[in-house]
Amino acid sequence: MNIKIISFTQDGARLAEKAAAFFRARGDAAKSVRGSGADKVVLRDWTAEAFQSADALIFVGAAGIAVRAIAPHVVSKLSDPAVVVLSEDGRFAVPLLSGHLGGANELAAELAAAFGMEPVLTTGTDVRGLFAVDVWASRQGLVIRNPGRIKLVSARLLAGGEIRIRSDWPLLGEPPQGVLPVRQGACEVRVTAAACPEETALLLTPRVLALGVGCRRGIPAGAVRGAAEAILAKTGLSGAALRGVFSIDLKRDEPGLREFCEAWGLPFQTASAEQLNAVPGVFTGSEFVKKTTGTDCVCERSALWGCPGGRLVCPKQTQNGVTAALAACEPDLHF
Repeated sequence: MNIKIISFTQDGARLAEKAAAFFRARGDAAKSVRGSGADKVVLRDWTAEAFQSADALIFVGAAGIAVRAIAPHVVSKLSDPAVVVLSEDGRFAVPLLSGHLGGANELAAELAAAFGMEPVLTTGTDVRGLFAVDVWASRQGLVIRNPGRIKLVSARLLAGGEIRIRSDWPLLGEPPQGVLPVRQGACEVRVTAAACPEETALLLTPRVLALGVGCRRGIPAGAVRGAAEAILAKTGLSGAALRGVFSIDLKRDEPGLREFCEAWGLPFQTASAEQLNAVPGVFTGSEFVKKTTGTDCVCERSALWGCPGGRLVCPKQTQNGVTAALAACEPDLHF
């Protein structure tokens, strides 16, 4: 994590340095600055920069200072960094923003345990000791596709009801209080890679799909996008489930591929012909492709290379100079 800390007094600065050292010792990037004194930073400027670049902001001082500083920058629980306030006397750790998805509650609890503070948690599910579906989703690496439904799920638990979770994969471990796994039928939470355009449940999706791509030289990003959208439509799967785009190293600098990956927020990885040839399976091979690239089928082998232990869910599809294939692996989901 990238953690930025600011304090406003001598006592606060000592606590801020202790917190920074604690985070650095566990491998995080953490920097402490002062908002007062000769070497002070401008709070407004520091907050604006930190809000964009850091995973977490920690204010050592009054909560009101933090509230006023971050107010112009707050956008969404899905994107805002964690914000934690520490009292200067070292007694309290207060998660102020992004308690669940941003991890502020967890940061406050960790600091409290390390320095003998009291964590002050105010989120409803935490106060009641109930299952927090957004925290669980984050820890499982699940994409929350319709976050507006989080509050409906939490409200049902807070009212003393149960939530039903239907997953396309096994959910290991003991379900927490108020959580009922179901195999079919209506549910409040659905864990799936399916597109589900009319689904009314909270949709959580693991990144289990690898998109393997081959293409002509100089292919535009729009052609790659069209091929990706076509193969997802053919399989009925959601782009939220994509873990990355994979190809042969001859394509590592292909502008259209890189532009597509940047637009979709996906990592792009390439493998050598030797690595692709080592991928086991039966493929839609081509002698021409083998003579040109050193491997008989770039897209299918790349998809499976990007999804070790997985299986092809859609073989080679060809469209406008792009070949694409999809592979899927099994997620490890547990309570």
